[in-house]
Amino acid sequence: MRNQAPWFHVKAYGYGAGLPYRWQGWIALVIYALLLTAIIFVGGPHAESHPIGYAAAIIFPTAVLISVAWWKSDAPWRWRWGKIDEPGRD
Repeated sequence: MRNQAPWFHVKAYGYGAGLPYRWQGWIALVIYALLLTAIIFVGGPHAESHPIGYAAAIIFPTAVLISVAWWKSDAPWRWRWGKIDEPGRD
């Protein structure tokens, strides 16, 4: 999938992807933020009585967002020290 238009650029420093630069990536990020907001408001009052369920409700969408960002990034994820040596990147 890396040969198609990516939704996320890899970070210049550190590991992983940075902010999205295509509208699809922004939509994925907004959906994630709205989902977490709903989980916090709906599940927050029950977090003390069901901590594992509350944690799972936060971890699952986070794992999905990380997977989408990895899948739709413009280069493989690895630790970077400021130089992005991928073709087509500044």
